Amino acid sequence: MTTAQMIMHSEVACLSVRDTMQTAAQRMHQLDVGALPICDGEGHPVGIVTDRDIVVKCIALGHTPHTTTAGELAQGAEGLHTVDAGDDIGDALALMRRYQIRRLPVTDHGRLVGIITEADLAREMPDKTVGEFVEAVCAQHLPAAASETTDPGTP
Repeated sequence: MTTAQMIMHSEVACLSVRDTMQTAAQRMHQLDVGALPICDGEGHPVGIVTDRDIVVKCIALGHTPHTTTAGELAQGAEGLHTVDAGDDIGDALALMRRYQIRRLPVTDHGRLVGIITEADLAREMPDKTVGEFVEAVCAQHLPAAASETTDPGTP
């Protein structure tokens, strides 16, 4: 059995709920990542903030990145899905497909120990599995091909 721990990226940084979006952006830049889990004071993940969240939910709405906190923008605790380090990777993939999750925090006794990303899947899983994942989670967010957007009756 392949477990989540065998696939996950264990060197995962996290934000505190009190960190500002400016801090989040700086840390993402330093680490060259597009998302960071948000953890409470005991290391339990409570959300995830993405670079897109900073732009769409903070800057575009007129909020100030210097004062808006990760806790305010966290993709809600009720909506946060995690997987246990010992869980089968098939269960993790099923969860990611069902909820269209591109990044899945991995926990051990509720504490963040890693994260499974698209890159981890591409590195560790068979091509067919990765292809199915991309089709289920990512493809619907891609723009339609030019041939799909033209009216068939248009020359």
